Amino acid sequence: MLIRQMEKTDTSQVAEIEKENFTMPWSKNGFDESLDLDNTIFLVAEDEGKVVGYIGMYLSIDEGEITNVSVAKEYRRQRIATQLIESLEVCAKKSGINRIILEVRVSNTPAIKAYERLEFKSIGIRKNFYEKPKEDAYIMEVSI
Repeated sequence: MLIRQMEKTDTSQVAEIEKENFTMPWSKNGFDESLDLDNTIFLVAEDEGKVVGYIGMYLSIDEGEITNVSVAKEYRRQRIATQLIESLEVCAKKSGINRIILEVRVSNTPAIKAYERLEFKSIGIRKNFYEKPKEDAYIMEVSI
C-alpha cells in the first residue's frame, strides 16, 4: 500500500469512494478546488495503481481539521484508514500543526474506536451536525 499526496488525476476515483460511503458526498470538483488551496493536505492510499482510500485536512495556524477520511468498501478492515491518519499526522507536524480535530457520527462505532486507538479523545458534541440522516457528531482531538 502506497500513501502519497493526492493529485487532480486522483479526484475522479476519490469522488467515487466518497459517493459510495457518504449520504452527502463531496464532488470531484470539490476535491479539485481543495487541492488548489495552500492550507490543505490531502493524501490517498493506492494499491496497484488504484486509489482505495483518502484523507483530507484543512490547516489553520497550528491546528488541523480532518474534513474526510474514507476507504473503498472492499478494502475496509485492512488498517488503511489508520495508515492514512498516521501519514497525515507526519505531514501535519511538518506543517507546524500540533493539534488535529475531526467530527464523527455518534453512531459510527468502528470509526470512533479506530480514532481512540490513535489517541483521539472526545471533547464535545455538535448537535444535528449531520444530515441525511440527521445526527449528532462527536468532536474528537489529538495532540501530535
